[in-house]
Amino acid sequence: MTQQALIAGGGIGGLAAALACARAGWHARLYERAAVFSEVGAGIQIGPNVVKVLHDWGLADALAAVAAFPKQLEVRSAVSGKTLGLLRLGEVIRQRYGAPYATVHRADLHGLLLAAVQQAGVTLRLNCTLNRFTQSAEAVTVQGPEGPALEGDVLVGADGLWSPVRQWLLGDGPPRSTGHLAYRALVRQADMPEALRSSQITAWLGPRLHVVQYPVRGGDWLNVVGIVQGEVPGALDDWDHGTDAAGLRAALAGSCTPLQDLVQAIPDWRLWALCDRPPLQGAYQHALGRVALLGDAAHPMRPYLAQGAGMAIEDAADLGRVLAQALDPALDVPTMLNRYALNRWQRNARVQARAIRNGQIFHASGLVRWGRDTSMKLLGERLLDVPWLYGGP
Repeated sequence: MTQQALIAGGGIGGLAAALACARAGWHARLYERAAVFSEVGAGIQIGPNVVKVLHDWGLADALAAVAAFPKQLEVRSAVSGKTLGLLRLGEVIRQRYGAPYATVHRADLHGLLLAAVQQAGVTLRLNCTLNRFTQSAEAVTVQGPEGPALEGDVLVGADGLWSPVRQWLLGDGPPRSTGHLAYRALVRQADMPEALRSSQITAWLGPRLHVVQYPVRGGDWLNVVGIVQGEVPGALDDWDHGTDAAGLRAALAGSCTPLQDLVQAIPDWRLWALCDRPPLQGAYQHALGRVALLGDAAHPMRPYLAQGAGMAIEDAADLGRVLAQALDPALDVPTMLNRYALNRWQRNARVQARAIRNGQIFHASGLVRWGRDTSMKLLGERLLDVPWLYGGP
C-alpha cells in the first residue's frame, strides 16, 4: 500500500515538501488554509545550493524562464556610496558550486512548484484548516475542519512562521520580534530612471539599516528591500501593511544620493515586522515520532543570509530522501524522520546563527563598521563567499 504524507501549508516549503514526497514514491496530500494558492509580492535570492535542488527535480527550464541570474553582488556603503566589496556570480559561481545564483519573484517560484506538484499527482485541498493531531506507532491522525479525521503515515508541518503544527508538537510559544522592520517594493525597471535600473545584486550597508536591490522576472522587475531597526504597532502576526515608506526615508537621511534617489523613485511599498526564533537546539525541534517540521515552522530566520526559502527547499529534498528509504519495510517511519532531523538541525541552526550575526555586521556603526569596511576591502570575495553554505549540505 502506498505510504501517505499529510502536509500542512501550501507555501514554497509545503509545495517543495509535497513534490519531494511524490518523487520519493509517496502519495502526498497537501492542505492549505487559504482559499487560493498565492504568494506575497516580494523577491528572494536562491543560492547555488538551492538552485541545484531545483535542477535535480527537473525544474531547470522552469526556473530559467522566470528568474534572473545576476553576474555579481556588490556591497556599497549607504553613507558614502563607495564600493566595499564584490562577489562574482554568474558563470563563476556556477563553475565553483555546480549551479548558478538566482534571484526570483516569490510568486514565480511558488508557481513553478505548484505546477510541478500538480503534474506529480499531489492531492491539493484549499480552504482547509487542520486541527490538532494524534499519533501512534502505526499512524498519525489529523482532524480536519469537517468530516472524518485524516490518517497518514507522516504529518509535515510546513505551515510557516506561526505554525499550528509546531505548537501542537512542541508547545514552545510564538516566535520573537527581531526589532527590525522590512520595507519591500517591486517596480518595473522600465518605469525607473535609467540610472537606477540594475542587473546585479547591490547591498547598501549603513548604521542601523541596510538596503538590498536585485532583478527578478528575467530582469524586467527590480526588487528592493530596506531593513531598519524599530517596532511596528499592532499584532505581529498581522505583518503585511501598505506604507508610504516615510520611516525608511527618514532612516536614510544622510545616506548617499544614489541610494536616496532609488528609494524616492519607488511609489508603492509594503511593511513587514521581522520575527524569528533562536537557532535550533536539537533534532527534537525538527521531528518527533511521525511528525516533521520544515522551513519556517522549524527554523524561522532573519533574511541576512538570504536562505529562508532555500533552507525550506533543502529540508524538503532531505525529507524526500529519507521517506524514499522508509518504503523499505525494514526501516520504520519514525526512525527515518529522526534521521531527517539529525541531518538538518545543525545546518539550519548554523544558518540561523549566521543570519543573526550578519544583521549585526550589516547595521554596525563606529569601530565595528570601520573594521567591517576595512576587512571587506582587503578580503573582498573571500569574505563574501560562503563555501560551507553554497556547496550544499
